[in-house]
Amino acid sequence: MTSRATSVRPTPPPGRPARRLLVGLALLLVAALTPAAGTPPAQAAPSLLSQGRPATASSTENAGTPASAAVDGDAGTRWASAFSDPQWIQVDLGARASLSQVTLVWEGAYGRTFAIQTSDDGVAWTTVHSTTAGTGGTQTLNVAGAGRYVRMYGTARGTGYGYSLWEFQVYGETGGTAPTCGSANVAQGRPAVASSVENAGLPASAALDGDPGTRWASAAADPQWLRVDLGTVRSICRVVLTWEAAHARAFEIQTSADGNAWTTVYGTTTGTGGSQSLAVTGSGRYLRVYGTARATGYGYSLWELAVNVPGGDAPPVEPTDPRNPNFGPNTFVFDPSTPTATIQGRLNTIFTQQERNQFGPERYAVLFKPGTYTADVNLGFFTQVAGLGMSPDDVNLNGHVRAEAFWMGGNATQNFWRAAENLSVTLPAGVTVERWAVSQAAPYRRMHLRGAQNQIQLWNGGDGWSSGGLMADTRIDGLVVSGSQQQWYSRNSEFGGWTGSVWNMVFQGVTGAPPPHFPNPSHTVIPQTPQVREKPFLYVDGTGEYRVFVPALRANSTGTSWYGKTPAGSSISLSQFYVVRPGTGAATINAALAQGRHLLFTPGVHRVTEPIRVDRPDTVVLGLGLATVQADDGTVAMRVADVDGVKVAGIMFEAGQVNSPVLMEVGPPGSAASHAANPTSLHDVFFRIGGPGVGRATNTLTVNSDHVIGDHMWLWRADHGDGVGWTVNTADTGLTVNGDDVTMYGLFVEHYQRYQTVWNGNGGRTYFYQNEMPYDPPNQAAWMNGASRGWAAYKVADSVTSHQAWGLGSYCYFNVNPAVVADRAIEAPTNPNVRFTNMVTVSLGGVGTINRVVNNTGGTANAANQQVYLTNYP
Repeated sequence: MTSRATSVRPTPPPGRPARRLLVGLALLLVAALTPAAGTPPAQAAPSLLSQGRPATASSTENAGTPASAAVDGDAGTRWASAFSDPQWIQVDLGARASLSQVTLVWEGAYGRTFAIQTSDDGVAWTTVHSTTAGTGGTQTLNVAGAGRYVRMYGTARGTGYGYSLWEFQVYGETGGTAPTCGSANVAQGRPAVASSVENAGLPASAALDGDPGTRWASAAADPQWLRVDLGTVRSICRVVLTWEAAHARAFEIQTSADGNAWTTVYGTTTGTGGSQSLAVTGSGRYLRVYGTARATGYGYSLWELAVNVPGGDAPPVEPTDPRNPNFGPNTFVFDPSTPTATIQGRLNTIFTQQERNQFGPERYAVLFKPGTYTADVNLGFFTQVAGLGMSPDDVNLNGHVRAEAFWMGGNATQNFWRAAENLSVTLPAGVTVERWAVSQAAPYRRMHLRGAQNQIQLWNGGDGWSSGGLMADTRIDGLVVSGSQQQWYSRNSEFGGWTGSVWNMVFQGVTGAPPPHFPNPSHTVIPQTPQVREKPFLYVDGTGEYRVFVPALRANSTGTSWYGKTPAGSSISLSQFYVVRPGTGAATINAALAQGRHLLFTPGVHRVTEPIRVDRPDTVVLGLGLATVQADDGTVAMRVADVDGVKVAGIMFEAGQVNSPVLMEVGPPGSAASHAANPTSLHDVFFRIGGPGVGRATNTLTVNSDHVIGDHMWLWRADHGDGVGWTVNTADTGLTVNGDDVTMYGLFVEHYQRYQTVWNGNGGRTYFYQNEMPYDPPNQAAWMNGASRGWAAYKVADSVTSHQAWGLGSYCYFNVNPAVVADRAIEAPTNPNVRFTNMVTVSLGGVGTINRVVNNTGGTANAANQQVYLTNYP
């Protein structure tokens, strides 16, 4: 066993006045011999289940390459598809089985991006493995899942040919039983439409609201129907109809994947009315009750329509009292009557615990109701301070809201994971300096620093470096001083002025921004923000009720959303939220979502062993105190359906010890719905793989839906902490974008082992990008992308015809082997509609080489020339 002290960010050498500081550059390499462990007990080998089973495919290249050839056990025969994307091959195992391994033996035409999926019915699919960096050859994939059907679903080919497999082998154990039919109503609260309504008081939605006293009623004519959108394709095992007296004598239950082509899964001509519980077998995103003959002279009328899916009974979901919610033990709410000494004592206790607690499980939120306070808020790790007013000016702290780095000798390059939101600050008399010395994942959002004579420093002030960060929807009456802050993104804010520059400062929709002058100083200024939604926030209204405000979309905006104006948006009572406290299982969380509830995660680490499924349009998922969702047992932590307007905010996702195929997926593969009018948005969403211990995930965030907005995200494969090493916290790719018209504001992606970011969709835009390549490739041979040395930090697929990005920085620090070279930081098709503006590459301390900036353009960043700038490509 080898022990090594992982590196932190390196000391900048002499030259340009600001560089990354090296702390603890020396590596401690200690060899230790460990006694041989006892021989583990023998385990039964999994069986090959797929050989000779029926196989089908989306296409075949010709009659000589059928799907059956990939499951015949003959290494000389193969399946090959047509030369297009997507394509799939599927095998029917004949019975449900628990799966442990899939082996793909590729011919030369392989899949670069593909998923392994399982299904009980061949219609509704669950992804158990996915990758965007398929290597071809023989790939043995460890998976955890169950189903009768297994398929390889390819979305991007590795060559100009199709997909071709000599063998598709599925291993596991047969004898698994189908899941029982649950009692949770997955249709409750879902969008519904009907062929007609008797009057406005009897809408389609009334049959899906969970209220047995409201109903849908149709016109008095045949045929009539009621349709519900379940949000994603679901396997359906039971439909329960609760009829009013005006019931159907003849009707069908139908399902559809697209809302157009329908399959009948139940039919009768002798309907009895009353309550009918119908066992069905089928799948679909849409379900409808289609009536062809009424039993009375009136129309059709349903009190309730319930749809059940396999998976057992849903656990009970507790209600939320919006005036006295239970936010758990680590949320502290103060009001103006709270003694100042009590407030300050609590703040001091939290800071003492959290100042150095970078990888501990503790999380805290400190919330202030509207009013005036005197307090010195010094924020350590995993601590959020926030006001509970509708405006930041509703809560004024006389004192400080600050982040400093004295715990690390003034070096703030590890001041991560903390947040200040929705507050105004008045500095003490005679004090004119506030410090916000932070690096990644430390938003200063919706804040107001009062006083034109005051300044906020984005570094520790003379004794260290910092490597962040974000200001958004914020007003600084005085001056922002960036000092040694290496990169910074400011959006939709108002500054009295700005001074300072290091490598990559981007201002977007900011009044008071400095003039554009890249690269010296390195200021990129974008006058407006084309489309953005600010982060949802918790507040207390005038009656004492807790509510969540969801800001509206803004187009072509500048300045804050709140100063001198009334913010546009909608307000949701906390009674409509399920408050998630640590220890709550994913089944309970999903039951709450199925009932139409939003989610509020309280501070802590929330461990899940199955995905949290956000299937309902306009669902809000909001975290307090940097609440963390950890994916255990190789699960995906969260899947968001291809629906409108989901908002996920203030959540950190963490990988567990068993490899997850992806930590978060927005839209299933193949998503194609337009969300231009109401996009899904991700705000202060962070990801971590390793650090507290071993974590593994092939991909981190995959965006399949169109029009998604990312508003400040940090995707991090740990470069220090516990459970860190080239073969330990393994992670191929940070961000994969397959959707079209996706926009990222303030995107940070670091240390992944292959491409850091892969963009496959058209119309993508990134405003500010910060990246560090992996520190730890052991040698060049271990870090090769075919014939290319290393993997680009930002990859735009060859098939993309339109893409734009502004203000991109990529750095290398190959401290394990400084001879390692990355051939390029950005890799993209050469196309006038694929454009990059203002880029920088840096060899940190001269340790390692980035040979070119974009493709074969731009200079070499190395020990002799540590910074390279490029203003435009092409």
